[in-house]
Amino acid sequence: MAIDSIRQMTVEEYFAFDEASDIRYEYIDGEVIELTGGTLYHALIVANVTGVLWQLLKGSDCRVISSDMRNRVNPTRYVYPDFSVVCGEPITDERAVNLWNPALIGEVTSPSSIGRDRGEKLRYYQSIASLQIYLVIDQHRVFVELYERQDDGWRRREYRDLEATVPLQILDCDLPLAEIYAGIEI
Repeated sequence: MAIDSIRQMTVEEYFAFDEASDIRYEYIDGEVIELTGGTLYHALIVANVTGVLWQLLKGSDCRVISSDMRNRVNPTRYVYPDFSVVCGEPITDERAVNLWNPALIGEVTSPSSIGRDRGEKLRYYQSIASLQIYLVIDQHRVFVELYERQDDGWRRREYRDLEATVPLQILDCDLPLAEIYAGIEI
């Protein structure tokens, strides 16, 4: 997604601005950042992953959350990941528009967001106490990065083969790359 910085505002001004807009905006330390639409492959991968996760998690206490839900990183940072998973009772603000306790967050890269997804967003997400897994999925090649919280920090693993599966231990399931990239010509 292309990212353009708009202007500075307070958190309360951002909430009003974002919720009144047809376009989604993220909020980082007073700066409002516009998110534009993605490509066909981006949309297909997000749909594939959320559909597969929904099937895998059916009957558990974990639920897939679409990109329509903001995630609270901290009191001055709010972002819209491409998808997230919450396990147990979702913790939100009083209006239920900001998720505070994701267990998993996923981003599908685009040319304009790849650096941010692997850089500052990675650091932001790793600061969320509830987060156990961060997935970065490339839309232009078979390549998934798994960042998983460990007792001594975060571990990063890569998956590049359509026959591979990404182990999501905290969700007690595996995510097949063939399902992530179904319908995508790479």
